Amino acid sequence: MIVTLIVICEVSFWVLLAAGLTARYLFKLRRTSVALLLCEPLLELVLLIATSVDLRNGAEPGWQHGLAAVYIGFTVAYGHYTISRLDGWAAYRFAGAPRPPKPPKYGMPRARHEGGLWLRTLLAGAVACGLLQLAILYVGSAEDAADALRLWQLFALRTIGIHGVIAVTYLLWPKKAPAKASSRPR
Repeated sequence: MIVTLIVICEVSFWVLLAAGLTARYLFKLRRTSVALLLCEPLLELVLLIATSVDLRNGAEPGWQHGLAAVYIGFTVAYGHYTISRLDGWAAYRFAGAPRPPKPPKYGMPRARHEGGLWLRTLLAGAVACGLLQLAILYVGSAEDAADALRLWQLFALRTIGIHGVIAVTYLLWPKKAPAKASSRPR
């Protein structure tokens, strides 16, 4: 049931996002657009409640509960960022707004960008680990029951670590812009 609900939440996220941007830019219904986009956090709330109810009703904590926590953490950290980026592109495409800037490719601006993304991953991992720890405490002293949830905590921590290493490489070894060819003929 939880996996199905995760899939429904993910599909609903994109459907609500498309509907919200369509209402805003094609039909010029700003209030409707805002209402649709504000429904996005409700999806995570529904998933959180359903996962809690599933555990309360005696379900064995499993990988699906861990996946739900990681999904909620990811959408908390990256949901607004994703919506903002796509809103910028929709405004550019349909409302004549300026083209949104692409992420920097070189040097310290790229390192700052990657550091910002890593901070989002850190937030996602912290939310996921916090939710998983609450679930572990909720389940109680059943060690075997909590092992699946602890594995997801390790997954979240490993993801934070790997993304952190990648972000640091942009800081330590920044990619240099290609040298511009001189416009003078030789």
